[in-house]
Amino acid sequence: MSDDEREEKELDLTSPEVVTKYKSAAEIANKALQLVVSECKPGVKIVDLCEKGDSFIREQTGNMYKNVKKKIERGVAFPSCVSVNNTLCHFSPLASDETVLQEGDMIKIDLGCHIDGFIAVVAHTHVLQDGPVTGRAADVIAAANTAAEVALRLVRPGKKNKDVTEAIQKVAAAHDCKIVEGVLSHQLKQFVIDGNKVVLSVSNPDTRVDDAEFEENEVYAVDIVTSTGDGKPKLLDEKQTTIYKRAVDKNYHLKMKASRFIFSEINQKFPIMPFTARALEEKRARLGLVECVNHELLQPYPVLHEKPGDYVAHIKFTVLLMPNGSDRITSHTLQEIQSTKTIDDPEIKAWLALGIKTKKKGGGKKKKGKKGDKAEESTEAEPMDATNGAATQE
Repeated sequence: MSDDEREEKELDLTSPEVVTKYKSAAEIANKALQLVVSECKPGVKIVDLCEKGDSFIREQTGNMYKNVKKKIERGVAFPSCVSVNNTLCHFSPLASDETVLQEGDMIKIDLGCHIDGFIAVVAHTHVLQDGPVTGRAADVIAAANTAAEVALRLVRPGKKNKDVTEAIQKVAAAHDCKIVEGVLSHQLKQFVIDGNKVVLSVSNPDTRVDDAEFEENEVYAVDIVTSTGDGKPKLLDEKQTTIYKRAVDKNYHLKMKASRFIFSEINQKFPIMPFTARALEEKRARLGLVECVNHELLQPYPVLHEKPGDYVAHIKFTVLLMPNGSDRITSHTLQEIQSTKTIDDPEIKAWLALGIKTKKKGGGKKKKGKKGDKAEESTEAEPMDATNGAATQE
């Protein structure tokens, strides 16, 4: 077998080495999320939290695959974001930003890690308070969590992407909440964070995606954002955008020196994965990025908002569609939630009653003594109790 054929063959989950890389990236992402959650306290600067998440991922991945002949790329797959209250996502401010957390804030933490281009992403919602979360804040988190649990059971071989879109909307409606428009759940491939197979959060005439069927050995980032508002987020200030990704299929000869300098730095440091402008030389970055974005050399990840007073929750997880069932490799336990809604809809109850593992064939391979085994075991959740929409994510 030639090297090319071997490379081609090893790109999916049929290779144990690929599965290991996904799970190692997931373990680091889960720990980074845990770290950021533990540091969320009133008065803490959001930029410091984002930096802590990214530094942890860089440090942990830097310790892996050090002594291999062929250099293995590894590190941040998606910059740490900490978006508060009615801000949906992608808030990862510049070093000069003074925004701090306050008691009662609803915080969405979103980050990603990769090893050799095999990506694990995770997002979690946490309310900065002691005691259980109640009222509409609880409803919107329960809606996101239950929708994530349903999606986990429907993103499986043989099911279609539109099945998931319809189901998560139904779950949100049962909590008197909306699934936020424009959020896509993407297939993940090596070095590809936004694969072509996608699940729409809300089907509407403006956003159409190709019908697709999930298949064994695929990997997905399932991304759920719920809101107590109308679910149609707005871009309020382009200056808040700090996360970009190189659009690899676009070329343009930049006119400004600052733009050429920044673009060269991006090509060198972040040729494929999304990055934050914080990681660039800040003085030149703001000026240079504008021209790069205007000529579509970079794809921006805008900071979107619902209306002030609306609650927004975000849960994202990475799932491997293994031959023996779905393996959710990233997640975080929710704090105690007391939703005002109970789920009575028989269809939602039936979805939640689905198992996520097929019967294991005898002699399943299990590596001994691998760190994180415990966490992985607990994600093999069987039917979820439908009486409480806020069952914790293990």
